[in-house]
Amino acid sequence: MAKVRMAQYGTKHGHARGKMQAMLVNPNVEVAGVFEPDAQQREKRQADGGTFADVHWYDNAEEMLSDGTIVAIASEGNNAESLDQTEQIVNAGKHLWYDKPAGENWEQWQRVINTAQEKSLHVQMGYMLRYHSAFKQVAEWVHSGFLGNVFSVRAHMSTNISLESRTRISQHIGGIFFDLGGHVLDQVVWLLGRPEKVTSFLRNDGGSLEPFKDNTLTVYEFEKAMAFITISALEPKPVARRFEVYGSEGSAIIIEPFEPGLKIRLCLETAKGGYSQGEQIVEIDGESRQRTYELELDAFLATIAGAQAPDRPVSHELLVQETLLRATGVIPS
Repeated sequence: MAKVRMAQYGTKHGHARGKMQAMLVNPNVEVAGVFEPDAQQREKRQADGGTFADVHWYDNAEEMLSDGTIVAIASEGNNAESLDQTEQIVNAGKHLWYDKPAGENWEQWQRVINTAQEKSLHVQMGYMLRYHSAFKQVAEWVHSGFLGNVFSVRAHMSTNISLESRTRISQHIGGIFFDLGGHVLDQVVWLLGRPEKVTSFLRNDGGSLEPFKDNTLTVYEFEKAMAFITISALEPKPVARRFEVYGSEGSAIIIEPFEPGLKIRLCLETAKGGYSQGEQIVEIDGESRQRTYELELDAFLATIAGAQAPDRPVSHELLVQETLLRATGVIPS
């Protein structure tokens, strides 16, 4: 099978290096090159060596976008620039591997999706937890009814970032929640669907960089369930990251850290499915962050080759972003 020629637009996203590395090691990908519009950033990446050392650098975006041999492009600009870059990619007729989140312009994101559908292009968001064994197992239990009727989901995904990073993220409504919230929202709406109501508490409790929202809680109400997500930029390292699902017949908690997520605490009302009544620890192989990037890419390539349906329908990619923007107040909740 011929290799798929791919390129990368942008290098400022926190996952940019990992996504390029995933492409470089994939035997079914030929990396055509990378374009970084910021000359200073480009020089920095080139001087770093390592992942980008031997990659071709385009002089301008058009050189990359007009290359008919390039089938797909990874969109890896920072959150302020990536949606515009993504629209250029789709307009150029390339399949899109897009790192989160999908900007703050809801109308533009819907337009990008519509254009992609008109051109029969695959759009896959870079939410790596989709490809993590522990999260996939919990989702399987929920969707099969194994845990009964799910009435509560709780997620905690905090971080501790530098002043430089806080300054950069402060331009976004929602602050640290806008930056990280999509990862766990991707899971929440996959399990429960579209929330009927969203209530957010987006605070600045770090004493600097107002209006940067550095301490956040968002609450999602469904017909018969609630979900709670807490994300802060202030937590001392090593940060705690948890994901908990509670149902009428059992609960599943991915024991922190949820990357690599080697254990799930499973509690059942009655024995079933080869598991005992009560509490038990389910061992999971787990994956490193880099490995989940590689699994993302495998799925992306399989879909554009027609070997499998998308792991998430386009309606889900829209729903995650709509819910994120409802939580940050960009669109009505």
